[in-house]
Amino acid sequence: METTPQHDTGRIVKLLLKHARDAFLDNSRIDSQWQTLKYLEKPSLNHAIREYEEFTEFLKGTNTELHFMPPGDNTGLDSIYVRDAVVAAEGGIILCRMGKAARRSEPEAQAAYYREIGIPILGEIKAPGTLEGGDVAWLNKRTVAVGRGYRTNDDGIRQLRELLSNTINELIEVPLPHFRGPEDVFHLMSIFSPIDRDLAVVYSPLMPVPFRETLLERGYRLVEVPEAEYDTMGCNVLAIAPGECLMLEGNPQTRDALLAAGCTVHEYQGNEISRKGCGGPTCLTRPLLRIDE
Repeated sequence: METTPQHDTGRIVKLLLKHARDAFLDNSRIDSQWQTLKYLEKPSLNHAIREYEEFTEFLKGTNTELHFMPPGDNTGLDSIYVRDAVVAAEGGIILCRMGKAARRSEPEAQAAYYREIGIPILGEIKAPGTLEGGDVAWLNKRTVAVGRGYRTNDDGIRQLRELLSNTINELIEVPLPHFRGPEDVFHLMSIFSPIDRDLAVVYSPLMPVPFRETLLERGYRLVEVPEAEYDTMGCNVLAIAPGECLMLEGNPQTRDALLAAGCTVHEYQGNEISRKGCGGPTCLTRPLLRIDE
């Protein structure tokens, strides 16, 4: 079996997280940031910590090596969503430059931790480029799809292509819709979550036709998220192994469609850590290594 960070459906063997207690810190931080960061509601610190404990207990049961970011005064509530700050690639970590200005300190905070645990930094996205990890999804270890929207711009994609030039065969640029505007939390992975090498969860009403056609031409089966489950993050599903996934509870139609497609489905309670901040299980996790089974 081959191990690679350039994967979104292999079995996760190494994973980065940031505990709710270390991202939210205290009620004062929550009070000062939740509205500025466009959270739907004010998170409850105690309930968020309890939810996160249950979330991590599940992940521990998957025999995954878990790494936890330390607390830090230079980052905010959104630092709980660790995927967005970096891209994991062959040869090391690529530091993003966040399109959301309030999150600009997160990549360097993660970089300090990676240096501490011995994971090399391959490169970084520099101004005027912007790139967020939620816009980067691997179709396979040599093919990456990148959403071009308000969080990731043309120069960011150009720099990523250069940094990955020795380890990919293809970068597919996916133009994203305006939808709810530049202040909304909207990434490629808001409408596309790979579950297996030929299976993905999608929200087709917001998916660009050329990208959807590309997936079908490559033999993908598409699990369609209904409109009623889009805002509850039915499309934000984390593959923890091929055909085995984790999703936010409260999306029964999507769950049943995944089961019908032959998947093993796990659910977690995430009202505080996911729903209020609009960040599902892919956002809460940064896989650093997967086994290509």
